[in-house]
Amino acid sequence: MKVSRHAKIIELITQYDIETQEELAEYLNNAGFKVTQATVSRDIRDLKLTKVSVGGGKQKYVMHRQEDAGMNEKYMRVLKDGYVSMDMAQNILVIKTVSGMAMAVAAAVDALKWNEVVGCIAGDDTIMCAIRTTEDTVAVMEKIRKIVSKGI
Repeated sequence: MKVSRHAKIIELITQYDIETQEELAEYLNNAGFKVTQATVSRDIRDLKLTKVSVGGGKQKYVMHRQEDAGMNEKYMRVLKDGYVSMDMAQNILVIKTVSGMAMAVAAAVDALKWNEVVGCIAGDDTIMCAIRTTEDTVAVMEKIRKIVSKGI
């Protein structure tokens, strides 16, 4: 439950400008996660979220961009938990996910900062990743296979 809640938090902060723990708790409760402010506070700490200014005196939560092995493990867990299948069309990698997990998985792929990945676009259950070359697409597919087959 914690992993899927963390994935939902990543999705929500990517999609919305969420300024407070209470606001994040409300979004999570509306999404079917029964959480308290204390739970949200622990999740924010676990995910190492930080706030950035969005102008007009407002702030929003974002993923902390520091390279950290512990965070990479969390991203890989989100990828593993949301992954269903993948296929390639030359330098485009299409990843199918569990319904509602595409944005979180795409955020995880982007956060892993693989050189081969130019960027990802996510829908509800499908991600399109622009990869630099066809050869790089094969390499990224192999990286993903290793992550999803590994017992993290």
